[in-house]
Amino acid sequence: MRSLAKPFVLLVERFYPDPFVFAIVLTFVAALMALGLTDAGLAEVLVGWGHGLKGLLTFMAQIALTLVTAHALAHTDVVGAVLARLGSLPRRAATAYALVAGVASLIAWSLGLVVGAIMARQVAVRASARGLRLHYPLLVASAYAGFVVWHMGYSSSAALSVATPGHIIEQQIRGIIPVSQTIFATWNIATALVTLALVALVCPLMRPKDEEVIPLDVGSAALNPSEPESATPASTPAERIDNARILSVALGFALACYLVYGFLSTGLNLTLNVVNWSFLCLGLLLARSPIHYVKLVAGASTTVAQILLQYPFYAGIMGVMVSTGLVSVIAGWFTAIASAQTLGFWAFVSAGLINFFVPSGGGQWAVQGPIFIEAARLLGADLSHIVMAVAYGDQWTNMVQPFWTIPLLAIAGLPMRRIMGYTFVIFIVTFVTFAGGILLAGAG
Repeated sequence: MRSLAKPFVLLVERFYPDPFVFAIVLTFVAALMALGLTDAGLAEVLVGWGHGLKGLLTFMAQIALTLVTAHALAHTDVVGAVLARLGSLPRRAATAYALVAGVASLIAWSLGLVVGAIMARQVAVRASARGLRLHYPLLVASAYAGFVVWHMGYSSSAALSVATPGHIIEQQIRGIIPVSQTIFATWNIATALVTLALVALVCPLMRPKDEEVIPLDVGSAALNPSEPESATPASTPAERIDNARILSVALGFALACYLVYGFLSTGLNLTLNVVNWSFLCLGLLLARSPIHYVKLVAGASTTVAQILLQYPFYAGIMGVMVSTGLVSVIAGWFTAIASAQTLGFWAFVSAGLINFFVPSGGGQWAVQGPIFIEAARLLGADLSHIVMAVAYGDQWTNMVQPFWTIPLLAIAGLPMRRIMGYTFVIFIVTFVTFAGGILLAGAG
């Protein structure tokens, strides 16, 4: 694995552009593909791109809130103490790399990115104190590798979308597909666990030789870089109100009551908004005070700034692909050669390709889902399998699409080129588990 990883590390460090430059290049690639593969002219491509720029603004706000509330929750005292305790557990290098590739992404993609970055720093600092040399870029890459299962868990955009009444293809599938048939399906859970086990096995095997190890600069590393400074004693009535924990706890409790009432009234109806309110609720309950929570949220700004900049351009790419019919052309390549048993596999591969241009689980499902659902209806394939197949493809190529490294690397303090050579290897090996799980589910 070390030998397999090395050429990818060199490739990425020499030739991989910054994530924003990556988005610019993809914009022009999508435009050229639309001009070459569809009947659209230059004016249609330009208009589709321009109209598309605003297409994901609402979703972008939801994503930003998810990252901010996850970041704040991960930096509360209670969660920070738990992560610090976990960070002190590894006594061997192999254990350290495996530990950070954890299961937080199954709870929520945003939590996985934030917790993974914090865990990588915690493990690196405590390992250094014990004289254990760890390659920090691989440690951070291992944390990002756990993100490869995010679409199989609690915050799965595609699965939550089709489980929500009024979703975009409700008439096409004649109702909803409950999460019991997607996220909580036995085959999906088994595939997720096998994938995580494989990631935990592969990451330690990629560690470089001792002379090539790049440790974390502990002297300049704060364990919680976004942790607010300790509050000074309140001296005025206004400051005492700002630091009154009862206020943040009361608001968090109100949110908890709302969530519980919603679950009792409509069942386990998971949506992106419910995930956001869950994180906000827990963050408020665990914060020291209202002003402490405000400072925790302010510390999350670096994790969302570049995403807010890039998301409109990816929305523009999606506008080009939808308005010109390019998505239908690409999906058509795969549906034309599929059977009922293999449609899930080809949906997975197609989604992996389209994810380069639309690195958004919800956005990608909106443009690709209807095409493959219609193919599934015509071929008699299981609709729930197709939903998860598209989800698998979306999460799979995140290992080589740098967009979602932004919040993790903002916390970890590393440039993207230092980690993506290793995640290329994860991209290769997880193809086996994802493709195998989908094909086995389709055969059953």
